[in-house]
Amino acid sequence: MLCNLCPRECNAKRDKYFGEGFCKCGTVPKVARIAPHMYEEPCISGKSGSGAIFFSGCTLKCVYCQNYDISHKNYGKYIDENILAEEYKRLENMGVHNIEFVTATQYTDIIIKSLEIYKPSIPLIYNCSGYEKKETLRRLDGLIDIYLPDFKYSGDSLALKLSNCKNYTETAISAIKEMLDQTGKYVIQDSMIKSGVIIRHLVLPNHTQNSIGVLKIIKENFSNNVMTSLMAQYTPCKIYEDIPELSRKITKREYDKVLDKLFELELDGFAQELTSASKDYIPKWDYE
Repeated sequence: MLCNLCPRECNAKRDKYFGEGFCKCGTVPKVARIAPHMYEEPCISGKSGSGAIFFSGCTLKCVYCQNYDISHKNYGKYIDENILAEEYKRLENMGVHNIEFVTATQYTDIIIKSLEIYKPSIPLIYNCSGYEKKETLRRLDGLIDIYLPDFKYSGDSLALKLSNCKNYTETAISAIKEMLDQTGKYVIQDSMIKSGVIIRHLVLPNHTQNSIGVLKIIKENFSNNVMTSLMAQYTPCKIYEDIPELSRKITKREYDKVLDKLFELELDGFAQELTSASKDYIPKWDYE
């Protein structure tokens, strides 16, 4: 098959286990971890966790990704749509609040097939980079209950530098509008989200103006129809010689500056504590 699932539109050949496109993924999904995950927003993790399925590969591949081994190196185990469907049942039986597809765009076709085999009765979450193609998202309409996109960059120059992406900002706005059209304004019941959109933004060191710009874009385009999750968890996983500012965590002063703008804009949602910037919260890639 020739793949154009993401906005990069590689038109690349993909066989079962290898692809010639940007993500290098084949058509059979590779998965790094399937397990209850407790470190999401409170309305997602709740008391019993989110049933997170971490897919290998990525259509964005940010240089600073804390999940580098699976997003860039594509580590994981191959599973087909039948095994995926069985995993939904297993997670559901464990009592998780929802099923969460993490970085799954490159496997959209198989995910749809797996949900034709078995669709869980609990909400389904699509956790993605925000760099999504509307046509691909429309194929998920009626299947996904909650979208959890990142909004990383308020300008394309930083997107090009850190994610090798020329048209991130406009693409993310368009994609999130499609997500919101599908779900409507977020719905919370018994402290848990049942449907809607939560936009995540990770504050990067030395880039507070980027973060403030993102918050302004969210307010202007989506207001409080979505929730905003401001993240302080940036944890450098190596020394970045070419981008030295990424070799440290954000400071309290930097985070407070962005928090002030979040409160000024009166955006609904969440803000992490600075203590979240720890490798302790990065999942163990046990491929189980």
